[in-house]
Amino acid sequence: MPLSPTQKTAEPSALPLHAQVRERLRERILDGTYVPHAQLPSESELGALFSASRITVRQALSDLQRENLIFKIPGKGTFVSKPKAFQQLSQLEGFAEALNRMGYEVRNRVMSHKTVPASARVARKLGVAVGEPVAQIKRVRCINRAPVSYEVTYLPHAIGERLRQEDLAGRDIFLILENDYGIPLGHADLQIDATLADDALSHALDIEEGTALLRIERLTHTAAGAPLDFEDLYFRGDAFQYRLRIARTPGREA
Repeated sequence: MPLSPTQKTAEPSALPLHAQVRERLRERILDGTYVPHAQLPSESELGALFSASRITVRQALSDLQRENLIFKIPGKGTFVSKPKAFQQLSQLEGFAEALNRMGYEVRNRVMSHKTVPASARVARKLGVAVGEPVAQIKRVRCINRAPVSYEVTYLPHAIGERLRQEDLAGRDIFLILENDYGIPLGHADLQIDATLADDALSHALDIEEGTALLRIERLTHTAAGAPLDFEDLYFRGDAFQYRLRIARTPGREA
C-alpha cells in the first residue's frame, strides 16, 4: 500500500534522514498500514516517497530488519514480519498500562480467582505463614484478542477478596491497587528464565506442548517496601518481548 502525499511530508527533525525514514515505516507497520506479510514498496519507490536516496532507504530497511519488523526474500522483495509487542523493563507498570499506550488492545481471560493455602515458596515471598490463606488469580492476557501470556498472581487474602468486585478482565491489578485502593507501589524484584509449556500452558496460550516460553517471577513491593503482589508470568516468545536499556558504569581501576 503506497503512502499518501500527506504521509510523505515530514516535520523538520533533528534525526538523520535514514532514521526519519525508519521511524515513518515503523509507524506504518505498527499501526497496521502495512499488515503482516505485506510487501513493501521497492527501494526506489520508497526513495521517491521520502525524497531520499536508495542508500538512505537501504540503511533504514536494514535497521528495521535488525528489529525483526521486516524480512527479505531474495528476488522477491521486502515483506512485513508479524511484529512482537514489547514492554520496557526500565519502569514498573502493568501489562495493559504499557501496551495500551502503544495502541494495542489488551483484554484478560480470568481463568480462576480463589483462596488457597500459601505454599512455602509463596509464603516466603509474601512474608506470611505457610498455609495461611492467600488469593490466587490466574489470567490469560490477550493482545488484539490473541493470547500472549499466562499469569498466576498471589496477593494477601484481604486484597484478593476486594478484587473479586473488580473488572479484572479489563483492568490492570497495579492500577486498581494504586488508583482505587490507595496503595502506592514502589519496586519489583524480577527473575527471568525459560521453561517449556506443559499441557495447561499449551491450552491456555494456544501453542504446542513443549513450546519454549519466557518465564518471569516478579515480586512487587509497596512504596513502604512491604511485599504485596507475587507473580509467575509465562510469555509466548513468538508474540512478546521485554526490552531494557542498560548503561555501562566505568569501574574503578585496580
